[in-house]
Amino acid sequence: MGKRALITGITGQDGSYLAELLLEKGYTIFGLIRRSSTTPTERISHLSEKVELVSGDLLDERSLRQILEVCEPDEVYNLAAQSFVPESWNQAILTGEVTALGATRLLNAIIDVNPRIRYYQASTSEMFGKAQTVPQNEATPFYPRSPYGVSKLYAHWITVNYRESYGLFACSGILFNHESPRRGLEFVTRKVTYAAAQIKEGLRQELWLGNLDAQRDWGYAPDYVEGMWRMLQADQPDDYVLATGETHSVREWVDKSFRLLGLDYRDYVKVDTRLVRPAEVDLLIGDASKARQRLGWKPSVTFDKLVEIMVEADLALVQRQQALQHALKSTMAK
Repeated sequence: MGKRALITGITGQDGSYLAELLLEKGYTIFGLIRRSSTTPTERISHLSEKVELVSGDLLDERSLRQILEVCEPDEVYNLAAQSFVPESWNQAILTGEVTALGATRLLNAIIDVNPRIRYYQASTSEMFGKAQTVPQNEATPFYPRSPYGVSKLYAHWITVNYRESYGLFACSGILFNHESPRRGLEFVTRKVTYAAAQIKEGLRQELWLGNLDAQRDWGYAPDYVEGMWRMLQADQPDDYVLATGETHSVREWVDKSFRLLGLDYRDYVKVDTRLVRPAEVDLLIGDASKARQRLGWKPSVTFDKLVEIMVEADLALVQRQQALQHALKSTMAK
């Protein structure tokens, strides 16, 4: 009989790819969603007949206990969060309630219902923030620079604390930036590739961005969800950095995205200082040696290929959107 997994944040980029991966491995999948009239499910619409969505909330520990009792998962992947860093400055309290205390509520529910459940906590390179060493690994001191990073650090340490205090099989994956065509349009990588496609098709003339010199370690999301799964298959629970070990600037991402479409970004991209974070994170680059050695994990998609994948996907998306608009106009004109 196959394993059973509960994924919080299943409607997000990582949740959708993780659901696909686990289904391929024969899992029965449950996805936690908040009851809302506007819950976006387009990333998992193709999986609607293969996963069971259950209603609950990381703000409500009772609902989490009930879900664990009904679904009886072998593994829980906590990917849900208020994950957009700039928005965490505007909603610092909500970010803490969901991202930090939400993880605590879920861990408490696991202890109450079935402490044998294996638990994955989605940590982040944003916990390193003002990086104290380069590159960053599991032993690097943390110095978060946003309410999001601070909240994720709380969730990370409460996971470590509960593992050591209660003997839970609980792992934190300290994932560096990982992107895909399913990334939200508010994130800089997708913001750039989608805008470049629109400019190519003549739908807009400019793109406003913040700090072009910020440097990140960017990988491909499907590679990273495999790393999550591998952590929970290990003999012992531990924390792991997942990263490519390469760093690239936002400017380089922008340049490559526009050049793939035969454009010079300098003709279209403008800097808006209001888009720069109050406390900027300038350089993040990860050392995933531990994950390579103990989990056999390594990224498979290069930076150049990642940009290409996203630009091609967004160009196709923009062209489909145009075709749909033209079809609607033709129908209305008849």
